[in-house]
Amino acid sequence: MSTVEGAGQREEGEYGRAAKRLKTEERETEAEEKEEGEEELEEGEDSDSSSLPGNGESAADNRARWSASQYGAGRRDNGEDSHRISPSPVVHVRGLCEAVVEADLIDALEKFGPICYVMMMPFKRQALVEFSAVESADRCVSCGAKEPVYIAGQQAYFNYSTSKRITRPTNADNPNSGNKVLLLSIQNPLYPITTDVLYTVCNPIGSVLRIVIFKRNGIQAMVEFESVQCAQKAKAALNGADIYAGCCTLKIEYARPTRLNVIKNDNESWDYTKPYLVRRDRGKGRQRQAILGEHPSSYSDNGYGPPCPLLPLPGNSRYKLTSVDVPDMVSYPLPQSSSSYSGHAPSSVAMVSGLHPSKMNCTRIFNLFCLYGNIEKVKFMKSVPGTALVEMGDEYAVDRAITHLNSIKVFGKRLNVCVSKQHAVIPSQVFELEDGSSSYKDFAMTRNNRFSSAGQASKNIIQPPSAVLHYYNVPPCISQDHLLRLCTEHDVPGFVKFKMFDAKPSSKTISGLLEFDSKTEAVEVLTVLNHYQIRIPNGSNPYTLKLCFSTSSHL
Repeated sequence: MSTVEGAGQREEGEYGRAAKRLKTEERETEAEEKEEGEEELEEGEDSDSSSLPGNGESAADNRARWSASQYGAGRRDNGEDSHRISPSPVVHVRGLCEAVVEADLIDALEKFGPICYVMMMPFKRQALVEFSAVESADRCVSCGAKEPVYIAGQQAYFNYSTSKRITRPTNADNPNSGNKVLLLSIQNPLYPITTDVLYTVCNPIGSVLRIVIFKRNGIQAMVEFESVQCAQKAKAALNGADIYAGCCTLKIEYARPTRLNVIKNDNESWDYTKPYLVRRDRGKGRQRQAILGEHPSSYSDNGYGPPCPLLPLPGNSRYKLTSVDVPDMVSYPLPQSSSSYSGHAPSSVAMVSGLHPSKMNCTRIFNLFCLYGNIEKVKFMKSVPGTALVEMGDEYAVDRAITHLNSIKVFGKRLNVCVSKQHAVIPSQVFELEDGSSSYKDFAMTRNNRFSSAGQASKNIIQPPSAVLHYYNVPPCISQDHLLRLCTEHDVPGFVKFKMFDAKPSSKTISGLLEFDSKTEAVEVLTVLNHYQIRIPNGSNPYTLKLCFSTSSHL
């Protein structure tokens, strides 16, 4: 092994451990909030079926209404209820609008006293705010009980947290900590995240020195700024913001490392102080492609919104460098498929190999891949057994599928997902698979595609495979035993834990979570049972069982 490769592995291990620690600490913080007796719903989900993908109203709108009802109807004597939990310097904030960032909370709440830490929970539209003194937190909770407190133009609701301190991924609690490295977690990454994207997002707020991107249970990155003050400004201005409209949401914490070690400049790591660290491509070298170029036609034609979504920076000048250095609006780069960095030109066709010969077919490939983009056609290759071509809606969908499905195990075989040289799937040489189904199937007109419009696409939470599945669109008469029996009938593993979300009496469907012993078992169940038709006695139309990977790691 070369010195460079060894250093790269050590560096990746260090960043991976930091990301793992952050994820553990986030789970601990969320668990503490659950102890308050306030039910935490799945990110992007609601107890009412109207919030589920495919319905007209967004899940975020339903969560806001649920939060308001909890704090309005259930806390009419708010002054008394808020003190059931002993006073704490940490305040739990609910009912935030989708566009809120950390700076908005600071601007609205610092009148109650100095704030030393903020943790955003963007998809839950919640946050934890730690004041420097209990008296400040008490003023915040008491004021919220007596009169409306608005954050970014929307009324918010407050309660004490059971925690006395927000768990940090580092000991950096104040400006004197000397930590200038931020850890960015990109949630719901509909589009590829590269060093170019993050540099364009962060550099207008504070000078960026180095960036390292890594993929551990999702997409995360570490960004090293020139100074601690630059890092603080960036965290305040960007924590909770969307890189692109409705997706690629930033959750930002201080990282443990105080300096990043970058050994090459490419789309996953870059040292802006050392431009000579050229990327090491196999084969012929070529000039690095700039992300701020002409946007691909598929981007604007597929209804994902304007080519350059804009994010307004907080109006308070302390989060900017100067009026000359930072514009009032930051224009973000256009989505760039990482396939442009591979050996092939961008393509909307993925090649999948390592498929089980008797247990995988076109429908089951659709069930798995539809979580990451629309599926147009699926064709098994007669000349290469266990291999199929999957034509998706665009190259971004292919990139998401590669990011999350490459190297996962399905029915004892490890999948290999890559960009195909083909730019379309042509139905030639159709034959019969081992299970008797056709080797080719067209899914262009199916209603089970989940990215057919911008509104529908924004409701999908892009998640890597996990051991917990979110089920929805299930008739209320279906019980835990029914679902276990369904697993048995289709020869797939049964779940070990079950949770059903509360639903209104008038709801026509129910939803919940299923936990399995392993990620592999959950993947196999989703592959087989996703879009299963549930028929009920005297029912005119069947219910389509819909499954996706949950943001929860366990129940």
